[in-house]
Amino acid sequence: MTTSSSSNEDFFQFADALDAPVADDDAIPPSPWRILIIDDDEDVHQATLFALKGLILFERPLLFLHAYSAAQAKEMLLHETDLALVFLDVVMETPDAGLQLVGFLRHQAKLNATRIILRTGQPGYAPEHETLLRYDINDYKTKSELTHHKLLTSVTASLRAYDQLQIIEAGRRGLELIVNCSGGFLNQNDLRDFAAGVITQMAALLRTGTEGVVCAHHNDDDAPYTIVAAAGRFLPCISRTLAELDDPKISKLLGTALLDRASHFSKYETVLYFGDQKGWAMATYVATRTPLQSVDQRLLSVFSVNLSSALRNFGLVEKLHNDAYVDALLLLPNRTSLIESLSKMLLSAPSDDVLALVDIDDFAEVNDLMGHAYGDQLLKAVGKCLADEFGGDVRVARVSSDSFGLLGSSQCISYERIKHSLDRRALVAGQPHLVSVTVGMAPRSPEVHNGIDWLKDAGIALKYAKRSHRGRFAVYSQDMAQVARQRALMLEGLHKAFGDGHLFMVYQPQVNLRTGQLIGLEALIRWRTSTGVYIPPDQFIPVAEQSGLIVAMGDWILQTACRDMQLLKDQGLAHCHMAVNVSVVQFQAEGFLNRVVHALQTHHLQPRDLELEITESVAMLGREVVDQVLTQLRDLGVAVAIDDFGTGYSSLSYLEQLPVDRIKIDRSFVLKLAGPGGPRIAEMITELGHKLELKVLAEGIEDGTTWLALRGMGCDEGQGYFMSKPLALSDLMVWLVQWPAQFSAMDLL
Repeated sequence: MTTSSSSNEDFFQFADALDAPVADDDAIPPSPWRILIIDDDEDVHQATLFALKGLILFERPLLFLHAYSAAQAKEMLLHETDLALVFLDVVMETPDAGLQLVGFLRHQAKLNATRIILRTGQPGYAPEHETLLRYDINDYKTKSELTHHKLLTSVTASLRAYDQLQIIEAGRRGLELIVNCSGGFLNQNDLRDFAAGVITQMAALLRTGTEGVVCAHHNDDDAPYTIVAAAGRFLPCISRTLAELDDPKISKLLGTALLDRASHFSKYETVLYFGDQKGWAMATYVATRTPLQSVDQRLLSVFSVNLSSALRNFGLVEKLHNDAYVDALLLLPNRTSLIESLSKMLLSAPSDDVLALVDIDDFAEVNDLMGHAYGDQLLKAVGKCLADEFGGDVRVARVSSDSFGLLGSSQCISYERIKHSLDRRALVAGQPHLVSVTVGMAPRSPEVHNGIDWLKDAGIALKYAKRSHRGRFAVYSQDMAQVARQRALMLEGLHKAFGDGHLFMVYQPQVNLRTGQLIGLEALIRWRTSTGVYIPPDQFIPVAEQSGLIVAMGDWILQTACRDMQLLKDQGLAHCHMAVNVSVVQFQAEGFLNRVVHALQTHHLQPRDLELEITESVAMLGREVVDQVLTQLRDLGVAVAIDDFGTGYSSLSYLEQLPVDRIKIDRSFVLKLAGPGGPRIAEMITELGHKLELKVLAEGIEDGTTWLALRGMGCDEGQGYFMSKPLALSDLMVWLVQWPAQFSAMDLL
């Protein structure tokens, strides 16, 4: 960015906006400064972007995030961990919305280092000086004061302050880590364990992956420098000489550090030397993916001094080893340890070994119902059962919160034996506890070359079992992997489609079966790829739900449906409600009710203009989850329908008390009307709905005979291809005009 004015030249001298660093093939582009603009005026967002676009400060670009309301900002703030600066409008929905958001940012979102610049177009709403100090607010300006020059100056000062706070916090954490681990090095008595602990602690200090190598040489020994510990891709190098390391650059760096007895620091690589004049000389290489800060180098130097002192006595590195490789609660090998065991096994001769992942069914529910102390006792009981059953023949590890790994011969490991071990011995607080587990198994395969991939195969089998054979087991196959890859590709494509506008809405009319009058429109999402191929919703909606994308997608559906409903009402075409489907994931997401209210307000709709369709699975989440939200929706005036009624499991006594307005007969029951005994389920649902004083709507009406049959049994409303297929908005407008005459011609009255 260049400028011709002298004032701006002075600014850039003040900003310390350094030239871009020299390109490095191994370097990763510096992470941007994340800046959130919170303002309900789109022009303010655009003006800020225009003023700051392309600016590089302290060798880092700027990345802008946008929120247009306090509610939207709150949801974003809860998911931010590295937010440098917030531009905040004081007056938005309410005169104090901005100041309330400051308190939320500091206390709920815990973003204590984030810098805040308050802006307002109304000078009379200036906050008190005490408020600026209490919430650590950097600056307060009226929007008219924020000229181009002042805006740049404020941003630069704020980013510098944020960077300094981050450096101070990193130093505090690093020194705390060094203090905590230094005592552990004093009593370590095994060199290999000591070296492995060094890699772990260096990775923690540098906030990078656990991947590195440690070389050692004793002054009294004429032997070459030896690799005594390694992690990540260097794991196979343990016990080799330094000259045998397959990366010449790293080998040279380690050799130089050992010869010079000095550490080597650069932006993208770290070699730490530690040792004493009479005993061991050691050097550790750890890959660093981001530039080292000066505070990191100082911390590493302190760490090196501590390590040098500790080399005379290795005793307590066993504790570090346990932290790295042993689960603290169960005292079993952990995930890292299991992965190492898998990798080592793959280096040995082929065998019939199998890896089994044992997942405790409904563990989260047990934790919520009985408490975490009981959950811990359950984990200990399951771990003991497995260890007692399999003994020394099988390696038992804890790989996640509620999953265990078993590694051993296929003759030793079977689902029946796993289940048998838990059936006989699972005691929690001295009482038998019936434990149900789902197991995914992955035999050793020539196609697998490292422990992470082997564990991944077992994980794929476990996920397949959880979906299809819950409480049983599944064995990994290439078909499972193919399905997993297809789901991953679909998710990738869905993200792109969402961003590129390849998702669109269609609407299917809902009518009164007695009068033919339009009573509603169901909003349905469709995906058409860039090549024109349509992806069925029953394929991509489950993927969106499992990935969490359904929350953002659901917000877009709700906003789009409300926008189109507003358009239809403005043209006098739709005197009815808009029905929008809501998934379990959406319903449980924080702020769901606020997003519904926001969509209605944004598009000037009345609550009676909207109906939310939930499935029985949502309805059965439990009263503490469901009742409050449904009651609030009903109090607002938003109608609620239970979709696909009869296809799930539900308690009728509970449904009787749910605040809902309508149940929908699933099309699978409607399509059976013509068969022997076909009407019975539809009739029962209709009668049940009326006894509960609910409207009953049938889906999948394909012909006039079905219409008449449903009307004859008392069904109130319906939708289906007989009336109309789901239509794009423009086609829907035509249908709405033509429908009265079309219905009259059907002669169904």
